[in-house]
Amino acid sequence: MPRARNKVARRQKRKKWLKQAKGYYLTRHSLYKTAKESVMRAGVSAFADRRKKKSNFRRLWITRINIATHENGMSYSRFINGLKKANVEIDRKMLADMAVNDQSSFKKLVEVAKEALTGNA
Repeated sequence: MPRARNKVARRQKRKKWLKQAKGYYLTRHSLYKTAKESVMRAGVSAFADRRKKKSNFRRLWITRINIATHENGMSYSRFINGLKKANVEIDRKMLADMAVNDQSSFKKLVEVAKEALTGNA
């Protein structure tokens, strides 16, 4: 009895990896072994960077808030502490957006934070 070989499935499997490596440099897009290694490594990096993206955005928001609070004569840490004491629950994403696009309302929040700090001191 002849040996059955799975040529069609094997070709499809290899084509799947090569298709994912489309656009890669040199032999990374054409040779099966290097293409598979490259795609696997890219997948690992993509997975990790989806997690890192969240902390990177938080750092960006904090930097923007810090700059805006210093322009209004206050430090970032005192501003956040003042907002907590004033029971203002706005996340850093919204604060950063206000700091960039709506300076007048952000300035009012800085005043609220200052009042909360002096009232409880």
